[in-house]
Amino acid sequence: MENLYNSYSQSLIKEYGYQIYRVGVDASFSCPNRCKTKDHSGCVYCDSQGARAAYIRNKESCFTRKSDFESNIDTMAQSVNLSQYYNYSFDKQAIKDQVDKGLEFLKRRYKARHFAIYLQSYSNTFAPVEKLKELYDYCLSLYDFEALIVSTRPDCLDEEKLKLLSSYQNERTKVCVELGLQSGSDEILKKMNRGHDRACFEKGAMLVKQHNLKLCVHILTGFPGETQEALDQTISCICNTHPNSIKIHNLNVCAGTPLYDEFLGGEVTTPCMTRHIENVIYILRRIPSDIVIERLICETPKHRLASPRLFADKNTFLRTLEKTMSQRNVHQADLFSECS
Repeated sequence: MENLYNSYSQSLIKEYGYQIYRVGVDASFSCPNRCKTKDHSGCVYCDSQGARAAYIRNKESCFTRKSDFESNIDTMAQSVNLSQYYNYSFDKQAIKDQVDKGLEFLKRRYKARHFAIYLQSYSNTFAPVEKLKELYDYCLSLYDFEALIVSTRPDCLDEEKLKLLSSYQNERTKVCVELGLQSGSDEILKKMNRGHDRACFEKGAMLVKQHNLKLCVHILTGFPGETQEALDQTISCICNTHPNSIKIHNLNVCAGTPLYDEFLGGEVTTPCMTRHIENVIYILRRIPSDIVIERLICETPKHRLASPRLFADKNTFLRTLEKTMSQRNVHQADLFSECS
């Protein structure tokens, strides 16, 4: 596998000499793409969980990976008003509880010893900078974290917020900003109701890099209407911005989302594992070899997943991907010079 693609686990060993585990935190943020004043209802595929870590989904503890789909689950996130931006607040005890629970889980399951704090749910820069400082200071005070990872949107960054984030970076603590691109095609972004275009993403990505922060980019493949040209535009955007790492997700249809309504109407199909493997290989072969691959599939809990229901688990997917790449004698970046 070492010669197939630049895996996240390998990159951590190379950089630190050991694995670093992420402690996911929901800090009660919302999303600028859900502001009523902008006439947006959010991305069509996004539900109210906002990518929360599995071990902090308290209301979902009764479900397992093999659970049946529950179409009546209340998962649709609500639109918000801009006042929630200015009035943002967080519950210190709730965050401490999440951190304690995350640390306990990771230490017990993986015998972990090194950790990063991961502000994961929704847009974690969607508040005035002074309130963000209070939050980041508090989170970093809870443990000797070796990295601060902040997930957000390209239209939710500015010079002041990036200066704040860069102030936490030192020899001991690394700072990474995760930005959602999803697609390099403006046409697909519009269908997704992303609320930003490619140019906005590229501007945000470049600002992150100008502040010497690590950049991780999220992309989504298999969205309805995604052509080969659209996928090439996504690859072009990755090559142009050259992030430190990327996360690749296959399209999932979740209960309670606008995309689910379209799915019920027969307007949406999701890629099977074979198709997603082809998409992943196509992407990997055309991006630089130093870009770290942090994720390759989306792992929505089964009870919220309307489609695809028959997609394999992560380990099966990775084994099949690696076997396919080995059989074809292909690897990450072997076609990069041809498309750059």
